[in-house]
Formats: sequence, structure tokens, C-alpha cells
Amino acid sequence: MNQENSPKKIIQGATGLVLNEPLLWEKGKTGRMGISIPKHDVEKAETNQDLVGEGPDFPDLSEVDVIRHYTRLSQWNYGVDAGMYPLGSCTMKYNPKTNEKQVALPGFAGAHPLLPEKLCQGALRLMFELEKYLAEITGMDAASVQPSAGAQGELTGMLLIHAYHKSRGERRSKLIVPDTAHGTNPSSAALCGFKTVSVKSDKHGILSLEEIERVMDEETAGIMVTNPNTLGLFEENLKKISDIVHKKGGQVYCDGANMNAIMGIVGMGCSGVDVIHLNLHKTFSTPHGGGGPGSGPVCVGKHLQPFLPVPRVLEKDGTYYFSENFPETIGKVHAFYGNFGIMVRAYSYILSMGAENLKNASRLAVLNANYIKEMLKNDFDLPYDRPCMHECVFSDKNQREHKISTLDMAKRLMDYGFYPPTIYFPLVVNGAIMIEPTETESRENLDLFIDALKSIAREAENNPELIRQAPRVCKVRRLDEVTAARKPCLKD
Repeated sequence: MNQENSPKKIIQGATGLVLNEPLLWEKGKTGRMGISIPKHDVEKAETNQDLVGEGPDFPDLSEVDVIRHYTRLSQWNYGVDAGMYPLGSCTMKYNPKTNEKQVALPGFAGAHPLLPEKLCQGALRLMFELEKYLAEITGMDAASVQPSAGAQGELTGMLLIHAYHKSRGERRSKLIVPDTAHGTNPSSAALCGFKTVSVKSDKHGILSLEEIERVMDEETAGIMVTNPNTLGLFEENLKKISDIVHKKGGQVYCDGANMNAIMGIVGMGCSGVDVIHLNLHKTFSTPHGGGGPGSGPVCVGKHLQPFLPVPRVLEKDGTYYFSENFPETIGKVHAFYGNFGIMVRAYSYILSMGAENLKNASRLAVLNANYIKEMLKNDFDLPYDRPCMHECVFSDKNQREHKISTLDMAKRLMDYGFYPPTIYFPLVVNGAIMIEPTETESRENLDLFIDALKSIAREAENNPELIRQAPRVCKVRRLDEVTAARKPCLKD
């Protein structure tokens, strides 16, 4: 690898023993056993084979076979415990292990969702207090932790706005969605029956008052704003935009997936926001990705509180209980009351951090992103050269003259030992390279990442073929993506 491997140069990526591993059925041999089974103390009974069938064909494996199999498979994976995950708009930050300790407490881990209220007071209190904390952190009046993830939080927000207009005898058919919104926003609006009205950001990468004034009318239910937006920029006109929307009777929904930049700093209610969803599996440091459970609570102003999902957790004289006595509710949006394990982790994170350290986490996330932006802006094109929030967005404009694309550089970054950042999103930047370092990465880690990208920028000029062949040291080499897309190899 041409990576300037001098004594003073530290490169995170390295080759090593990454072993292939067959299926367990290919690995098993008749007679192997990983455990000692005690002898029968009853006679063997004959079974009707027609009734029970052949049974599963489990392979015979020794203990060594099993342990090495799963250990080798784990070496193929990359997770946030192994290294930096610079995915923009995803806040893939390190998850403190104290959160895992709390969620494993028997009273939480073993609680059945059908337990009577008197036997799960601790769980009910946790949900009740978590909703209070989230409302306070966002500067809103009430919250529901029932939605199971960000997209369902978005849909819940849309249902709340729909219910609000219906309660006023209004039927509004449109919703404003900026081009810097998250990709699921238009889908959530459409699922709720709204026609989306797309608006473009201005030359500074944020929404202009004139554009919102032009499209907002009495047929429009409101606007979905992502703040900070997907360019990593703060929507500094949000309060004035909210005033425009409210003047025409609309509601302001904020996608809070990027709350990691402004946690405990910006009061969304003071900005005119009526409803905001949060991603506990992003901002509040709970496990993220892999298809596992998430949590997407919604926080609302007082006027939307009657419409929140039921059941709601209430408290009277120190006793916590469920209540469905809310006639204007949108109903239930998740079985039981959401993904409880994620709530425990977020509750643990909030209590262990405290108010000041939650603010410091956001400050450090912004500092890290701006550090990367300033260190790399001479090597990569920076479409919006202004202070960013939690993430910064570059493009491959400088490398295109050498016929090197964003995808090429992302694959080459794996040879240096880093998970690639988000690429080709947001769509408003051609060839986007979107980097979010989060607050949990030290300056030493950031410098390694920056050095790797600088080296790739030099390779694009001096040795572009090296990048086009990447990745070269990963377990899976460069794939023919066109053939894979047009002629996928599918198994029965």
C-alpha cells in the first residue's frame, strides 16, 4: 500500500489474519459434541415419525468449532466499539457501557409488558420521568416515548398536526418540505395524506423567508424542518419562518434527528416549533443500526398535548398508572408502549451526564465537525464555507478532474482502517461527502481520520489507479456494482 508508511506516520488500517469461515453445516462432522449430556433416567419412547417429522438437521460440532466460528464471524464486523463511525446525520457515537448495565437490571430486563401496574411502578416511573426530561431538554411542554423510531416519530407528528386541524374543522391538504430535509420526511407526510410542496434552500444552504412566504397558504397544514439541516447548517431563520406558517394557521414540525448539535442549548418551543421528534438511538447514545429497536419520541406544545398517543403514563400521589382517557388522542402507534430497553438506556445517559454535560456533548460535537471542516477544506471542495453544526459536507469536485469519484474515495478510506462517511447525500450537493465525527472522538482519532483523507486526496492526483482498485486489504475486494445491481446472485 502506498500510504507513506514512515516511522512517524501512524495508519489505523492494517492487514492481518481475517479468516474465511464455512457454514456450520459444512463444518460439522458426525459424532462431534461440544457438551456432555447426562444419561437418561427414563426409557426411550418410540415416536410416530409421521406426526413429528424428521426434525431439524443440526450439525455435530465440538466446542472449539462453535467458539471459533462465532469469533471469526465477529472479526468480519465493524462497530462503534471498534472505531469511528463518521456517518453524517446519523450520530453513530459511542454508547457508554453503564447504560447496558442499567438495562440489564432484572426488574427492567425481566419485566413482562402485561404486568399489572402495581408490579411495574419502577418502569412506569422511568417512562414518566423520561418524557419530562425530553420535554425540558427540547424546550417543549409534553412528550410521548411511544413511537418506535425516527420515521414513526415523523408519522406521529404528522398525525398530531392532522388531528389538530381536524379539531378546528379544517381540512388542509399540503405540507412544505425543504430540499435539506431528511429523506423520510416526504414519505411521512404522504402517509398522512398530505401532498408535499418542495422548497429549495438558498445560496447559504438554509431556508429563505421569501420562499416560505411564497408557498405558505390556508391550504397548507404546515412545514417539516430539519434543524440543523442535512447540510449540517443551523436554520437561523426558523423563528421568522414559524411566524409565517403560524400566521396562515399552519403548524411547524421539526425533525430532531440532528439534535446532537443543539441538545439543551436551543429551545425548540421558543423557535416556534409545535412538534419535534427525537431519535434516542442517535442523540441519547443508545445502540443504533443493524435493524435493532430504536425509539423516536415526540415532544409537543400544549395545544397538541390532547392528541398524543395513548396509553399515557400519569402520576397521582406517588403512584404511576396508564390512562387512555384522552378523547382527542390519535390512538396507539406502537404495541404496548414502545421499545422499553432503549428508553432505559436513554434515561441512564441523561442522568449520568446531567444538564451541563449534555450541553457540553453538543458543544464538542460542533467543535469536532468544524475542526474537520477547517482541516480538509483545502483538499476537498466545500460547497458551503461557513460554520457548521454537528456535520460538514464536502464534494468530489476537486478530484473529478482525475476521474476519481466520491465512491472511489470512500472505498479507499477502508484501506486506511476507517468506516466511510455518508456519501451522495444530501442530494443538493453533487458528489456529497458528509462527515459527522460526534463528540465522542478525541483529537488524536480525528487527526488520524484527517490524515487518511489528505493522503487519499494526494493519491487522486499522483496515483489515481490505486484508488480505483480499492479496497485492497479488506476481506471483500472491489465489487462489480453494475453487474451486482443488474444480475444479483440470489439464493433460494
